[in-house]
Amino acid sequence: MVLLEFSMSPMDKGESVSDYVSRSLEIVSGSGVDYRLNPMGTVLEGEWEEVMSVVKECYETMRSDCKRITCSVKIDYREGKYGRLESKMASVENKLGKKLKT
Repeated sequence: MVLLEFSMSPMDKGESVSDYVSRSLEIVSGSGVDYRLNPMGTVLEGEWEEVMSVVKECYETMRSDCKRITCSVKIDYREGKYGRLESKMASVENKLGKKLKT
């Protein structure tokens, strides 16, 4: 199972790019892949092909009208483990004995 965090945005559309990022989040939310949004990117959880397919679709959509795109991707693979979007945070909170902002 893969956790994949990515951030993708156009570099040729000025200072505010929320319209373009919103299009990607529409793809993410409609993909059926479990995800969490954070202020700096989006974390997907699923099989390799599933999560990479979502990133590719976001890229293909963005490149349809953007001439320059930046994308960062971070991948954490762990065999046989599912539900880490929740369990990784719960483990740290348990060790600290308190709820964290997520």
